[in-house]
Amino acid sequence: MTVSAPATPLAPEPLVPRAGFLERQWRVWRRKKIGLASLVVVGFLLVIAAIGPLIATHDPNRNKLTATLQSPSPAHYFGTDKNGRDIYSRVIIGARISVVIGFSAVAVGITLGSAIGLISGFVGGALDYGIQRVVDAVMALPGLVMLMALVSVLQPSLPSLIVVLSIWVMPRAIRVVRGEALITRELDYVNAARALGATSLRLMFRHILPNVMAPILIIASVTVGQAIMTEASLSFLGLGVPPPAPTWGNMLSGNNRQYMTVAPWLVIAPGVAISITVLAFNMFGDALRDVLDPRLRGS
Repeated sequence: MTVSAPATPLAPEPLVPRAGFLERQWRVWRRKKIGLASLVVVGFLLVIAAIGPLIATHDPNRNKLTATLQSPSPAHYFGTDKNGRDIYSRVIIGARISVVIGFSAVAVGITLGSAIGLISGFVGGALDYGIQRVVDAVMALPGLVMLMALVSVLQPSLPSLIVVLSIWVMPRAIRVVRGEALITRELDYVNAARALGATSLRLMFRHILPNVMAPILIIASVTVGQAIMTEASLSFLGLGVPPPAPTWGNMLSGNNRQYMTVAPWLVIAPGVAISITVLAFNMFGDALRDVLDPRLRGS
């Protein structure tokens, strides 16, 4: 009878530590080159808005008639306008106004719209029907025409622009959050929480809202750029922040249009600033959608 030798125990496999949250996010963002570049641009814009007065070389509202319509030079990086005001300083300070308007309007509009959409999708019934018909009526109106009418009623100013743009943002937030809430409220974990006696408020804000945050963040990131663009359009039409506030839209409107052929630098700097800002926020929103949606992370 042959006695077999005892089996040699296998060495335990070394434990591989799980990557932390920040490391996992960095791995995903590293594959999104355009999204990462847009994030850098957005961060740079926020820094410019925060320290604008420190890096502005001139008073943005100071008229200097001896320096009218000067081309870009070391003394005036982006040239001067018809009143001798430094365009570089006005673009820098205008970034702060655009950021304040864009972020404030989106914050208010997305917050209110998300709350209304969450209630509409969770409760359903006649309440949902009534809210959606109001949203349909608002979205059926031409956006710019509606904004022009509201600003004309409230009088052009910084607070009125924030209020009006918030109203413009709310319907799309209501629609998206309502659709997500309709799906999420029927999931098993929500039904289990309901069976255990969870109240409606707890179901909405503890179990459903955290799971619809991804669409909310995506809408917010994209809408900031659109709000900045819309504010510039209203300012171009004379319905934005009243002059002499150095907003990008104001710099494109008024008499500056008369000097485009002889002094193109009057519109190049603010036009490029608006284009880059809107493009950066749109690209960042697309990348954020890919990052937050597990089905798109590998695409």
